[in-house]
Amino acid sequence: MVRTDTTDLNRRAFLSGSIAGASLIALHPFSARAAGNQAHLRIMETTDLHVHVYPYDYYGDRPVDTVGLARTATHIRAIRQEATNSILLDNGDFLQGNPMGDYIAYERGMKEGDMHPVITAMNTVGFDATTLGNHEFNYGLDFLVKSLAGADFPVVSANVIKEKGSSALRDTTLVKPYVILKRHVTDGAGQRHQINIGLIGFVPPQIMNWDRRHLEGNVQVRDIIESAAAYVPQMKEEGADLIVALSHSGIGRADHFDGMENASVPLAAIDGIDAVLTGHSHLVFPSSTYEGMAAVDAKAGTIHGKPAAMGGFWGSHLGLIDLMIERSGNEWRVIGHATEARPIFKRSEDRKVQPLVDSQQYVLEALAKDHEETLAYVRRAVGKTTTPLHSYFALVADDPSVQIVADAQQWYVREMMKGTPHEGLPILSAAAPFKAGGRGGPEYYTDVPVGDVAIKNVADLYLYPNTLRAVRISGAQLRDWLERSAGMFNQITPGQPDQLLLNPDFPSYNFDVIEGVDYEIDLSQPSKYAERSGEVINPGARRIINLTYQGKQVAPNDEFIVATNNYRAGGGGHFPGNDGTTVVFEAPDTNRDVVVRYIVEQGTVSLQADANWRFAALPGTSVLFDTGPKAAQYADKVPGMSISPAGEAPGGFTRFRIDL
Repeated sequence: MVRTDTTDLNRRAFLSGSIAGASLIALHPFSARAAGNQAHLRIMETTDLHVHVYPYDYYGDRPVDTVGLARTATHIRAIRQEATNSILLDNGDFLQGNPMGDYIAYERGMKEGDMHPVITAMNTVGFDATTLGNHEFNYGLDFLVKSLAGADFPVVSANVIKEKGSSALRDTTLVKPYVILKRHVTDGAGQRHQINIGLIGFVPPQIMNWDRRHLEGNVQVRDIIESAAAYVPQMKEEGADLIVALSHSGIGRADHFDGMENASVPLAAIDGIDAVLTGHSHLVFPSSTYEGMAAVDAKAGTIHGKPAAMGGFWGSHLGLIDLMIERSGNEWRVIGHATEARPIFKRSEDRKVQPLVDSQQYVLEALAKDHEETLAYVRRAVGKTTTPLHSYFALVADDPSVQIVADAQQWYVREMMKGTPHEGLPILSAAAPFKAGGRGGPEYYTDVPVGDVAIKNVADLYLYPNTLRAVRISGAQLRDWLERSAGMFNQITPGQPDQLLLNPDFPSYNFDVIEGVDYEIDLSQPSKYAERSGEVINPGARRIINLTYQGKQVAPNDEFIVATNNYRAGGGGHFPGNDGTTVVFEAPDTNRDVVVRYIVEQGTVSLQADANWRFAALPGTSVLFDTGPKAAQYADKVPGMSISPAGEAPGGFTRFRIDL
């Protein structure tokens, strides 16, 4: 298990450029205070890079200042110069997550001897080790093994198993369960000493559900705590002076249960572990996000009193743990620690992004060819559509730009429910139009013409980096979900012409259309819920009528699985049935990635809006609806509606009349 490497811990400073000017940089207080038998060790962490090396949004096809290992590398360089000894670790989810990752997996492929660009970047920056994240398995085991072959650093994971033994110590793991790096540190008196740093990694056991088609029959998993409890004592016996847990697992409950996904808190409680690097949640630690959690000190950055860090995602932060260690006899022990997460950008009061660091040019140069190839990839078609995917009428009729998202989510969740207690329940899908005018202006609409669909077009179809969720709800909750969504519309008086339809205070991203059921919206009724707070203001209101599933009226006690996103499932928008307690599946993928995969799988998408929702008839009544000027070319193609031009509207919009 031991990897012998007696190189000094400050050797990698030279990988990021000359340190001739290092004497001009202030040392960290631990380095400045260290006595003759003491040393300052800086542990740096990246996590959830998801192939983000360049500061570039490949979906939007534009540079950004909020992502990229090339930016994080600037912090890494400075930190190496501030301390006598340092080590750089990654915490998993590096192979997948943006179009560069998809390009390598789906287009260029990995043959024996090929270098994956993110591995090239990590070699260039000088990582000392990494662990596997759940997304490492998204492209299959063969792709994973070939990608890891190019790493100049060890990859560890203790709970992914090729052959399961009678106990964890008898398992044959997919990669090394741990590694003990033999290094040298320089103490406060300038003397060099050997230190053995143990690194052990973990991944959520849920990979067996999330990537079942790749993993079933090929690997198994153990519980994170079970594996740690077995291996940590063995690492101590093999001479590990310090043990750092690379936990690709979030900070969750303190009490352990078998198969726990976010197990970093009980993991930190294991005797022998000195520091915990966490990830998976795409959050930052230390931060106020974790205030009040059991065994967690969000200010001090500790879990069970041990230092811990989580460095955001996509290179947004560098997790940093400073250890003051002291040598007693032949052993080292931690006598002090400090923790932070160092950002690469900040937001001003007007929400504008201000970069805090520039990119390291040597990192950009290492991936320049891969970057250009990825740009060509995102600008190239990944499928075709026989239907224009526009959102000009998404607020008044069943719409293809919303339906393709709903269809993709439904397709994905249907597969994920197989083999679960929820298999066999009706699977519905909720999606909303994100680009639908409003404050965004008359050009703020999705508009993908018939023909090729490029990956960057998917950013138009799904603006936000939400992750997919599935909730299990009742028929009563389903009806109230739709009632909440119907707050998009003003109450309409029957028999009167040309009444304004849309409630300007209701955001379009809260107008969920639910695919898989049929229903009508009675505009003569008031909204049941307040547009912003979601409070019940008209308890007896019933806008949703004729709600059916496969021709049968939906009963209050019927049960459904609904595919949605993490924002909605966690309570965003204050929708009934969505408060976090009804979630039965948390996908490792973004909704946007699911749409891309769906289009690739289909090849050609032929969407015919099935008009599963419509306005209830109100004889002698018409409403006015404002949309973008380009909508005129599609007005006569909206199924089941009588739409006619009604002149110009304020703000550059075009007005249409709908006969109800």
